[in-house]
Amino acid sequence: MNEDNSLSSCVVLFSGGMDSTVVLHHAIKNFKNINTISFDYGQRHRRELGLAQDYVYELNCKNIAETLIFHTTLDVRFLGNLLSSSSITNLNIPVPKMKEVIGDPQTTAYVPNRNMMFLSIAASIAESRKASTILYGAAKADDTSGFWDCTQEFRTLINQILSLNRRNQIKIEAPLIDKSKKEIIEYGIDLEVNFSKTHTCYVGNSQACGECPSCAARIAGFIQAKKIDPVKYSREIDWKKYNCNLI
Repeated sequence: MNEDNSLSSCVVLFSGGMDSTVVLHHAIKNFKNINTISFDYGQRHRRELGLAQDYVYELNCKNIAETLIFHTTLDVRFLGNLLSSSSITNLNIPVPKMKEVIGDPQTTAYVPNRNMMFLSIAASIAESRKASTILYGAAKADDTSGFWDCTQEFRTLINQILSLNRRNQIKIEAPLIDKSKKEIIEYGIDLEVNFSKTHTCYVGNSQACGECPSCAARIAGFIQAKKIDPVKYSREIDWKKYNCNLI
């Protein structure tokens, strides 16, 4: 990245999850002014919002690389009532376990058009704040799990739409889109991500369930990386069995 671009601004969709936290640290390496956006859309795992806010606060206190991070949580809770087909927004639909969704092309954990809406809002914010780049945490595992709005094809098409803007050119980047969970964790370790302060579980309790698709992918990634996940799970995981070590 050239010197001029490294001094520009970006917008990061920051949920407080593992992937978006790695993306935030990736942004810190490349931008001086970062706008992090979290969305309160009535998700059952709303505890991620508090973790996201705390994480940005700690980074700003440390003043890493003299990067300025401006954090905003947008209240779009009305979406929770409208998007009632998802187990993430409808408490009457149980969060599926990983073993229940194997082979399912689109699980109940999918929130209809969530990324389309959030990226559109982020594009408006980016334009108003003179930011040229939006980053979000789409990853290879999301594609294989049926989240079509995390695919390379989706990103290409939405960038084509944004390119119609006649004055302000904004581009959406997904730096993890070709990475496995193992590779994301290894990249995060290199970037000094504090994984203990991230939340991945769809259920949203203080301890991660360890059984939902999101937890399962995270655990598998740590096992493949031979590292112990520092977050607490409600079920016991024998990290020693997989020869995992502390980060």
